[in-house]
Amino acid sequence: MGADSRAEHAGRGRVARTTVLAACGALLAGGCATMPDSGEVQPVKGSNTGDSQVRVYAVAPRENADPNEIVDGFLEAMTSDDPGFATARKYLTKKAAGTWKPEQSITVLATAPNRKQADRNADPDKEGRVYPLAGRKIATVDARHAYQPISPADYLWSIHVVQQPTANGKGKEWRIDSLPPGLVLGEADFLRNYRSVNKYYFASGEDWVVADPVYIRQRQDPVTRMDPVTQTVKALLDGPTNWLKQAVDSSFPSRTTLQAGVTSLATDDQSTLKVPLHFEGRQVDGVACRRMAAQLLFTLRDLPSVRVEQVELLGETGSLCRLGKGQAAEFAAVPEADLDEKPYFVDAQGKLKKLMVAGKETASPVDVPGPLGKGTVRLGSIAVDRGEARAAGVDKPARRLFVSSITTEQASRPPVVESSGVRPEDRLSAPSWGGRGDLWVADRNPVRPRLWMVPGRTGKRVEVRTPWLGDDRIESLRVSADGVRIALVIRRGERTTLQIGRIERHTTDEETTVSVVDLQPAAPRLETVTAVSWAGPSRLVVVGKEAGGVQQIRYLQTDGSTSTTSVLPGLNGVSSVSAPHTESVETPMVADSEDGIVRLPPGTNWQPVVKDGDSPVYPG
Repeated sequence: MGADSRAEHAGRGRVARTTVLAACGALLAGGCATMPDSGEVQPVKGSNTGDSQVRVYAVAPRENADPNEIVDGFLEAMTSDDPGFATARKYLTKKAAGTWKPEQSITVLATAPNRKQADRNADPDKEGRVYPLAGRKIATVDARHAYQPISPADYLWSIHVVQQPTANGKGKEWRIDSLPPGLVLGEADFLRNYRSVNKYYFASGEDWVVADPVYIRQRQDPVTRMDPVTQTVKALLDGPTNWLKQAVDSSFPSRTTLQAGVTSLATDDQSTLKVPLHFEGRQVDGVACRRMAAQLLFTLRDLPSVRVEQVELLGETGSLCRLGKGQAAEFAAVPEADLDEKPYFVDAQGKLKKLMVAGKETASPVDVPGPLGKGTVRLGSIAVDRGEARAAGVDKPARRLFVSSITTEQASRPPVVESSGVRPEDRLSAPSWGGRGDLWVADRNPVRPRLWMVPGRTGKRVEVRTPWLGDDRIESLRVSADGVRIALVIRRGERTTLQIGRIERHTTDEETTVSVVDLQPAAPRLETVTAVSWAGPSRLVVVGKEAGGVQQIRYLQTDGSTSTTSVLPGLNGVSSVSAPHTESVETPMVADSEDGIVRLPPGTNWQPVVKDGDSPVYPG
């Protein structure tokens, strides 16, 4: 049962685990405390935060354990790092132990599974005992480590316990012969045992990488015995998650694996990670090897357990290639030259301005060249491309979308998209620039809601195929830096939800069609979503409310997962928010609130920037 509710069940059976801290706190200046070698095992109430420093050690069933203890002990053992889940299998019949595959899936509940009492009227010799498990299901994790959130829903399964002969044949013992598939964990235990990492693959037909978040074990994997670095490499070699694989390519040939027996990977004294690979069939050439090494470097850069400055790929006959972090940078979705980001906004006169928000003091806004900064059109919302060479602006009535240079003066050009919606809120959304240089905007006209893309090279608008749109409408949107994913705030009736769609492009001799497909919920626990911004390769910052709650600002992964440290300081009346692509102490988040435009430098609270202004955005 989960760390947050197991203690209340301790009275009905022995709690079958012990916990220790995996790291010494700073207060233990005299050294780490040692574990006692005698005394009873006491129930320990685990951390509600899923603290990864807490280790859980499974305890085997005691002799003559009653069926309650067997069920509780098994639920406890599922939360441990026990190699092969060997102790957990001791609670199962021989047949059940042989067929149970904990690595195939994880069911994540809001809190630990609640074990109900069995029907004591049943004849245990003939029927055994059935223990219902209940909870609120919030997500699943599949065999490819992909996290899939759902709107919280009732979870109900059962565990069946029977009596079987003991090993010596002189008696009987209770064991589980029917159980839920995979692992069933409360969210606290899940976050304690697993961490999110980004695998990286190349956008289809392109030379930049796309993040693909998955979950791996915090420590050694009980099934594969691999450490976190090796788990991460194996997950990369296994290929992209099912949702992303239609839009990305891997430079690793199919069926590429780690060489047999590799369970641990560590860097040498030069911070070089040597990765021994096995290829089926042909060997790889230098260009492909370089791209494979880049995928590895991007994938491993966020792991706290290792610092990798260079990757060397090894085949059966020796070294294949080496690549350093500096060389891999050319494959980033956002070039390093574009990472000195400055936010822009619309001032009280409806003109485009640049904000200077880095440092302790905020400088005065800077004028922007071109018709959006100095022309006659009064703007309501804006977007700036990642190279900060062009900007797009929707006028105050939200009827027309204009594009112009912001590096040179030029004459105003005709609008590239127009809406005929009756009310301003039924017209154009705020625009967004994708990583390919394409401009996106939604027409919210209820008569015919549509999504438009203006390609960066042609300037001729393209209607994006949205077979899922129906009676819904897109309130706002933000396209990822890699151009493969789009975050959509979608209204259905009175509810607004956050969805992540996959952008697919198909080119024929006559035309290129663009579609947004396979929408996935990114914040199913939020009843209302007000605003969203990308905050890195696979992270979003979201403004919304849970049912009956107050507005909050929090970080979410694009797969919908979160952590207990994701909630940001509160702010009243937030209508829009924007975050830089990289987290930096010099680059704060910005938002539009009832107090005007404000900034949030890392580690501090919100600070005022401009009293009268709208639509603060970073490039993108």
